[in-house]
Amino acid sequence: MSGKKEIKLTPAGFLEVQEELSKLREEDRPRIINAIKEARAQGDLSENADYDAARDEQAKVEARIQELEYMVEHATIVEKVEKGIVGLGSTVTIQYIEDDETDEYKIVGSLEADPLANKISDESPIGKALVGSKINDVVEIASPAGSYQVKIVAIA
Repeated sequence: MSGKKEIKLTPAGFLEVQEELSKLREEDRPRIINAIKEARAQGDLSENADYDAARDEQAKVEARIQELEYMVEHATIVEKVEKGIVGLGSTVTIQYIEDDETDEYKIVGSLEADPLANKISDESPIGKALVGSKINDVVEIASPAGSYQVKIVAIA
């Protein structure tokens, strides 16, 4: 086993990764290099807080660039699956059986997940339960607080 994890991204998620990578390479990296040059010009580096801060930021940016480059290289862009079946890229409206409330989630790869924006990973408990379901299916979702059921109301 190679140890490489499959990186699943929607087309929009792949575009976001590429845009972030481009910004880091073309804007942040040159800005930090200039900040390091300016800090060096101030003299003694052993007690230069600006230099230390710029070097720390440089390390973080370079690490993120490597991470994003890996994602771009190893990404599998998942187009929407069959119409009417929940899959990566689907927007799903679910209705909770217990209280008739509804929620809408977009199913995305784990690196794109943003629960506050209702983007849930296909690897999350809800995502795993929903993937492969169809409209009107009742799905059981396991959670730390106990399992519950939802009905698939719409898939877009």
